[in-house]
Amino acid sequence: MADMRKKILEVKNVNKTYQAKNGEIEALKNINFDVKQGEYISIIGPSGCGKSTLLSIIAGLEEKTSGEVYIDGKIGYMLQKDNLLEWRTIYKNVLFGLEIQKALTEENKKYVIELLKKYGLYEFRNKYPTQLSGGMRQRVALIRTLAIRPNILLLDEAFSALDYQTRLMVTEDIYQILKNENITAIMVTHDISEAISMSDRVIVLSQRPATVKSIYDIKFDIENRTPLSCRESPKFSKYFNLMWKELEKYDKAAEN
Repeated sequence: MADMRKKILEVKNVNKTYQAKNGEIEALKNINFDVKQGEYISIIGPSGCGKSTLLSIIAGLEEKTSGEVYIDGKIGYMLQKDNLLEWRTIYKNVLFGLEIQKALTEENKKYVIELLKKYGLYEFRNKYPTQLSGGMRQRVALIRTLAIRPNILLLDEAFSALDYQTRLMVTEDIYQILKNENITAIMVTHDISEAISMSDRVIVLSQRPATVKSIYDIKFDIENRTPLSCRESPKFSKYFNLMWKELEKYDKAAEN
């Protein structure tokens, strides 16, 4: 059955070239893909291939050399570090993005309180970041981003600073929150398992200059799908082996 969801983001023929001392370095070459409303997309590829550069271009933080990026809506960005302000309470941290955008209305404050209550952080609203676990801090960072009501969330290795056990719990948490709020997500990660368990599609980039080599549709026959239930599915290892072999090919080519 055809997917009737509207296209919320389109990357068309995007190229990125850097000027270096020894000449031009081509980072991205003819990148094309689109994303539909409510999708969770992961981007994986060899180390240093330009995944984060691509995300920065989508966010408007970095200029592309050529090509187009069409975005229908507002973007939120989550980085590897939670960047919480240690001297502000959890509630004040969550309000920070709204303050910067000069959007600290009573309606938005009410929305923040709703989010804190909905996702188990309300009772911690007067505590400080140092009093929370790594997983809870990451949830606060997500709520801070959701407070500005983005349509699209960009995640750049957003869970990689967490230990393995916490990371599993946080991905479960954040996946559910994004699905509940119908937020479209694009995640850059080096973790194949994370990409498969969280995503509707996984985009595999080649070595630099990065091109889109493959796009995998991730389908699990699971009711009420979660990242953990996907990891337990027999299909999981099939997807993993396909992507692992593809990335291993680039790693071996780089060694030679």
